[in-house]
Amino acid sequence: MKDAKTINRKIQGARKTIATTPTTPTPPAPPAPPVPPPGTGPTPVPPTPTQISVSQQSYDSLLENFNKLILLVASEPSYTPNEVDLQVATLNTLAASLALANTNVIDATTNLSNARITRDTTLYAPNTGLYDIQLEVKKYVKSVFGASSQQYKQVSKIKFTKPR
Repeated sequence: MKDAKTINRKIQGARKTIATTPTTPTPPAPPAPPVPPPGTGPTPVPPTPTQISVSQQSYDSLLENFNKLILLVASEPSYTPNEVDLQVATLNTLAASLALANTNVIDATTNLSNARITRDTTLYAPNTGLYDIQLEVKKYVKSVFGASSQQYKQVSKIKFTKPR
């Protein structure tokens, strides 16, 4: 039961104990200190204690802990639920479908990232990207037809932006 609670706590993202700052008895308030002379700066603030995160909420960690929980209940001979949703075979099927869904999301994210890199190269590559080419085309039309020509006015109205 203790192991199951530990795994459940990891899945839920909770700590075993709530971290608190140590309390010390407060001494009686001393008389107000004199105002420091100008230019001495503010009084230093005591540092607050920092906590290291123990959260295991990534999808990979959640799936890993769920699989550990399934292994734990499968090894317990007294675990025989009547509900089909809670039986070990159903839990294993659910874990497999979650793992497949997670893999599909990772693959789709990778493909999206690669497509964005290709798009950015096409649009913004120095000298060969569409953004730089449109600048050169506008300069060319301006030099051939003149700045006050109808052709240049048409081309100059087309706006292109480049992300920072």
